[in-house]
Amino acid sequence: MTVPHKSKPTSIAEKIFVLIAVCSAAAAMPLTFTGPAVALPAISTELGGSPIAHNWVTNAFMLTFGSTLMAAGALADSYGRKRIFLCGLAAFILFAGGLAFSPDIIWFDSLRALQGFGSAAAFSGGMASLAQEFDGKERMRAFSLVGASFGIGLAFGPMASGMMIEAFGWRAIFALVVGLAIIAFVFGAVFLTETRDPEARGLDWPGAISFTLALSLFTYGVLRVPESGWGDALTLGLILGSALLMALFCFIEHLVKRPMLDLTLFRYPRFVGVQLLAAAPAYAFVVLLILLPVRFVGVERLSAVAAGQMMIALSGPLLILPIAAGLLTRWLPAATICSVGLVISAAGLFWLAHIPVGSDHVALIAPLLTIGIGISLPWGLMDGLAVSVVPKERAGMATGIFSTTRVAGEGVALAIVSAVLSALTQSYLGTSHEATVAAQRLVTGDLNGAGQALSGMGELELIRAYNSAFGLLLWLLTGITILTAIVIFTFMGRVTGEAGEAAEESIAV
Repeated sequence: MTVPHKSKPTSIAEKIFVLIAVCSAAAAMPLTFTGPAVALPAISTELGGSPIAHNWVTNAFMLTFGSTLMAAGALADSYGRKRIFLCGLAAFILFAGGLAFSPDIIWFDSLRALQGFGSAAAFSGGMASLAQEFDGKERMRAFSLVGASFGIGLAFGPMASGMMIEAFGWRAIFALVVGLAIIAFVFGAVFLTETRDPEARGLDWPGAISFTLALSLFTYGVLRVPESGWGDALTLGLILGSALLMALFCFIEHLVKRPMLDLTLFRYPRFVGVQLLAAAPAYAFVVLLILLPVRFVGVERLSAVAAGQMMIALSGPLLILPIAAGLLTRWLPAATICSVGLVISAAGLFWLAHIPVGSDHVALIAPLLTIGIGISLPWGLMDGLAVSVVPKERAGMATGIFSTTRVAGEGVALAIVSAVLSALTQSYLGTSHEATVAAQRLVTGDLNGAGQALSGMGELELIRAYNSAFGLLLWLLTGITILTAIVIFTFMGRVTGEAGEAAEESIAV
């Protein structure tokens, strides 16, 4: 039985309340992503655990969030976008509250994973609902406001979390997240219209399970590399198992009549370009949201508030420039704007690589601003480009595919970059087991633990090793970002025919 579409909000007030619901949820997501990064040194000190367990503080959330977004989008299309949005928010609120009372790191990591499931449902349901409530350029303006709300969460999340940590302890950081989610729940329950896709046929369970397991095995395998090495039998088994499960997922999606991921879309260069664009910020920007607070608080011994203030330079441009990027599409192709933005971010990464750990933090502001300005340009266009490649009735699938590529890409990028930074740090410390442990501790911001693991090396030597590794990592990220910009421009640079022109017009504000 299908539910007919109800009338859309008719008054300006109703539309504002709908936007408040989705924007509040959008602001809560980055808060729950960046807050624990600022608090990680305090969390690891109080809850204990191994370096791998500390990496899961972020990766557990990103993994379940990214791997279930497509499934959540399919559920939203089948069972109701509003229903999935509210159910996701309810779970998000429950598990976010539980994190504040975690007795140990295992409980904390487990609740972070469960929180990711709720986030996926809330995000997919909310974005799909928004696509139904607004049309044309009005819809793109609504998406831009959601992007700006996400930017607010990114820009002020680290500072707000730092202030709450210093005033009330790290457990207090979840209060703000819960408050925003409650606002989203109340306004969503009252003002959102229930819609669904009449042709949807439920969730593709075999596809959802194989995809989630593939990402889980890959992430766990990569996180094991710094400790066990690439030659470890279990690590190789996990990565091989991940590859086999991903192949199985592709095979399943070819067989089912209503796939969760329509693989035929990958025949079109613009669609592939959009997916590459979704993953691009992961290496140019998102990994820094985690690595830099850990560096500032754990290695450079800044206060949590000072670290949060520094992060505003990186994420602050997301408050304004995504909307400006939409305005620029009146004169420039979206592909050009996105590619230029990535090149600007690469310049910022290159600049940041030349500023040593422990330098005057004023010197970091300009390169961080450069990275943030660059990434803000594609950030404001990505969602609009994503929804332009599928029919409106498959809005859940569109947001699911795009958001999965983006969030799963961020989770995979974070796991890989953490492993690479640990390996690079170890290369400067030595080949002993103690050096391996010390490198892992440094990467998670535990400078004291690194010193205890490698007692023959002083604190300054440890910081020098970390500095060399961090600089080299930034060089690698610079190269990846430039290469991505070139590929995206190649795949998306030519817009031909009425369909291409319509896609360009759909993202213009």
